[in-house]
Amino acid sequence: MSASSSEIRPLVEPLVSAAGLWLEDVELLRESGRHVLRVVVDAPEDADDSVDLDAVATVTRAISEALDGVDHRLPERYTLEVGTRGATAPMTARRHFSRAIGRLVVLELAEGEPLRGRLVEVEPGEGVEATLVVVPEKAGVKGRPPKIGDPVRIPLSAVRAGVVEVELRGGPDEED
Repeated sequence: MSASSSEIRPLVEPLVSAAGLWLEDVELLRESGRHVLRVVVDAPEDADDSVDLDAVATVTRAISEALDGVDHRLPERYTLEVGTRGATAPMTARRHFSRAIGRLVVLELAEGEPLRGRLVEVEPGEGVEATLVVVPEKAGVKGRPPKIGDPVRIPLSAVRAGVVEVELRGGPDEED
């Protein structure tokens, strides 16, 4: 019998934490006829930078060595994939939103229309509750700047998911 993701997670989590990263997910699945152990890491909520390739390589080596040294009931042959959530992954946890401050986001709300705007703050709340502060932006008509609304406060519990919208810069004359 093969190990489950929930059995592997306790083996992997201390290694990811020791590398200064957050363990987002562990999946053991079968893809294209092969077993894949996928470990998804992220930077902690208070980190200034995103996860770089060196950090991923370091934690990959640590996980590989640890799994080689324990009886973990993994399939005899499997592929270990360690990576990050990616820029287009849905944001569902507070730490995802905290790391997106200053970015253009689209929020899928539990009620009402989606909200597109600039995430300017994640206000702390009681327990795990937080409030997102978003300045709404409606795309301008063909080449015109977007229409900016007044800041809106939305409880995180009212957000089903959010995504960071990729922003393309206009050209060489545009300032960063």
